[in-house]
Amino acid sequence: MSIKETIARRVAKELNDGDVVNLGIGLPTMVADYIPEGMTIHLQSENGILGMGPVPGADGYDSNIVNAGGKPVTVEHGASYFDSAFSFAIIRGGHVNVTVLGALQVDKQGSLASHIIPGKMVPGMGGAMDLVTGSKKVIIAMTHTAKDGSPKILNNITLPPTAVCKVHIIVTELAVIEVTKEGLLLMEVSVHTTPKEVAAKTEAPLIMAENIGRF
Repeated sequence: MSIKETIARRVAKELNDGDVVNLGIGLPTMVADYIPEGMTIHLQSENGILGMGPVPGADGYDSNIVNAGGKPVTVEHGASYFDSAFSFAIIRGGHVNVTVLGALQVDKQGSLASHIIPGKMVPGMGGAMDLVTGSKKVIIAMTHTAKDGSPKILNNITLPPTAVCKVHIIVTELAVIEVTKEGLLLMEVSVHTTPKEVAAKTEAPLIMAENIGRF
């Protein structure tokens, strides 16, 4: 299983039956493939879909059905289509239970930077600012460190913020970390690492849970 698959599978365990969930582009879209059997999750896309299904295989491809990132998706029986105004009314009205987003940086206060690196081309934020403000729970799904090995979980974000103090949980290939008023609480670590290694790769201080789980 790849790093991204490991993260997506662990994020799926944070979802509850009946949730309306928005999955950001890239890694977060993979969460749809790991929703436990028998659980009903209503996947929303800000380009105007409620009821997305898993990523299509070669036989299920329809170029007219895409997510907010322009990638092909499937739809479940009973799915709805609507315009962007209605879609953002759902988001800003507080009707999304969970948003899963990638991030460039997250800090100990739960602030995140996800939309721009000054001087570099990036895809843009899409509806991220609305989603992290309007959703009841925000989960960041990202690799624990950048490509050069530098920490992405910091004392304070240094890139332009997407939102301030809105993240609830951070899931990486190494750890599950909850953002609390007291700081970042290390809840779980991968079976391939240790709390000590996770702390060494995290700039922000970590509070160790009494019983650190494994995933």
